[in-house]
Amino acid sequence: MRILVVGGGGREHAICWALKKSPKVTELYCAPGNGGIASVAECVPIQVNQFEEIAQFAIDHTIDLVVIGPDDPLSEGIVDHLEAKGLTVFGPRQNAAIIEGSKVFTKQLLRKYNIPTAAYESFERHEDAVAYLRQQQAPIVIKADGLAAGKGVVVAQTLDEAEKALHDIMVAKVFGESGNQVVIEEFLTGQEMSILSFVDGETVCPMVPAQDHKAVYDNDKGPNTGGMGTYSPLPHIPQAVIDESIETIIKPTAKAMVAEGRPFRGVLFAGLMLTPNGPKTIEFNARFGDPETQVVLPRLKTDLLDIFLAAVNGRLDQMEIEWSEEAAVCVILASEGYPASYPKGLPIEGLEDVQNSIVFHAGTAIKDGGVVTNGGRVLGVTALGRDIAEARAKAYADADRIRFQGKHNRTDIAKKALV
Repeated sequence: MRILVVGGGGREHAICWALKKSPKVTELYCAPGNGGIASVAECVPIQVNQFEEIAQFAIDHTIDLVVIGPDDPLSEGIVDHLEAKGLTVFGPRQNAAIIEGSKVFTKQLLRKYNIPTAAYESFERHEDAVAYLRQQQAPIVIKADGLAAGKGVVVAQTLDEAEKALHDIMVAKVFGESGNQVVIEEFLTGQEMSILSFVDGETVCPMVPAQDHKAVYDNDKGPNTGGMGTYSPLPHIPQAVIDESIETIIKPTAKAMVAEGRPFRGVLFAGLMLTPNGPKTIEFNARFGDPETQVVLPRLKTDLLDIFLAAVNGRLDQMEIEWSEEAAVCVILASEGYPASYPKGLPIEGLEDVQNSIVFHAGTAIKDGGVVTNGGRVLGVTALGRDIAEARAKAYADADRIRFQGKHNRTDIAKKALV
């Protein structure tokens, strides 16, 4: 089969890496890809928002399956566009991708179907939002309604900070149209957990759980990022809690989407908070998480292509998906200055010295035959081991072997799991 993956980050590298292992994959393309993806797939210079060019490439190259990685094209309807051209696509249609594209939609869905989530109110007018905010207590969470590259959520420690966030989002429009509405939400405490699931309508096949580290510095300090590292499994979280999350949140949400006439087909990512009152929904994403995918897919034993095909053909209920008992830890190497502005084009050295890890490229490019930095999160160093401690030691040893100017990484990834 001939496969086209759309995207160019660490998530797409992990997807391409997993698909490459399938004996059924004869040709693998990635648009636009990156410096690392080029080693497993043929990179095509088409951007993720160029729907017409992607469709034409897929038709010209008789592509059997198109796999969509990032959130923006999903929300903009890339699946509908490609299906209208007769192509087979793995990913949710636009009316289902709204579960990530609109925080207000999702909160209303959860409220309507009594699915556990934080208490909230949503607002279209800045003055109404401020009036409501002034009756609340801090810490409190402010969310831009639309997509904001993972940066549209502010956990405000004071009401002044929350008011500034409302002004930035609704008045200054730092996230553009995404700030036309906001959600003001109660602050939940507890452990965070991510569960990604393969979904085809009401059939939910959960993947192994993972935990992300969002803050840029050790001990969860500093501004939020797209993710500084992940690990799986979560030995400190009881299986009963994981099962409860699936039964009370993920399965009912898939069912609710069908009831709303928006059946979800693809990867549904649940960001959960394990509160003293049980698991609650923080957010849903309509695609593989980044960097969760970099620890989940290396633990997958079943052929990923078989799962994708089962989902697009409505046969997920017939799949037996197997997972490795091994643990996986991913350490993100970031550019100096990330998540604010950062330099690009710096040479990366030491990739050939890596001994025990898979290095997933997130923000890299090829320049003069060498690999250079081309993003905020540059590389994800993922290692497998008998347990978290072994995987962690391998990942950090290899992370230290890689060098580029201003390289920054957290040193405490997966520490919580060392129980």
